[in-house]
Amino acid sequence: MKELIRVPPEKFGSPVEEVIEDILRKGYMFKERQEGGFEGRLNPDMGMILAIYKITKIGEGKIIPGDGAAYHRTEFEVLIFHPELHEIIDGEVVEIVEFGAFVRFAAFDALVHVSQITDDYISHDKKREALVGKETRKALEVNDRVRARIVAVSLNPDKKKESKINLTMRQPGLGKFKWIEDAKKNAKNKEKEK
Repeated sequence: MKELIRVPPEKFGSPVEEVIEDILRKGYMFKERQEGGFEGRLNPDMGMILAIYKITKIGEGKIIPGDGAAYHRTEFEVLIFHPELHEIIDGEVVEIVEFGAFVRFAAFDALVHVSQITDDYISHDKKREALVGKETRKALEVNDRVRARIVAVSLNPDKKKESKINLTMRQPGLGKFKWIEDAKKNAKNKEKEK
């Protein structure tokens, strides 16, 4: 990425590489406003910037009359994650609600609707904070590790909270990690019986 980075006058005298890296990562607090860093930013074309990887070039600083800060044209590498339709992800259940489970992966929270958890009828157990299958008794709870497929993506860079990602776990090889392992064991046992 290339960006013009503003280094405020109170940071003059500090190593410019350290100051610019800090501004890229965390942003900088100005008297009148907070200017955020790049980490955690959502770009609709590129995805979520997870980390500043490396600064590759810092240009000579230029001072603009009336400002007093130095502006440096900076090139840097970033680690980005862009959720793609049909991509398989591993994540952790962070919240159980009546209509489904929220799964966190990378820097995103995605919804697995109750209709997309298993082929079984799912009910919400409020006391246990779990989604439970009526026939299989399979339970999905907070902190469970799951594998799911992305079935819908709508990213909103202006309001990250309004970004929506929907998942399914109803296909073979998907679901709670324990369910996947149990299915593998059952398949091996059936193979041995033949």
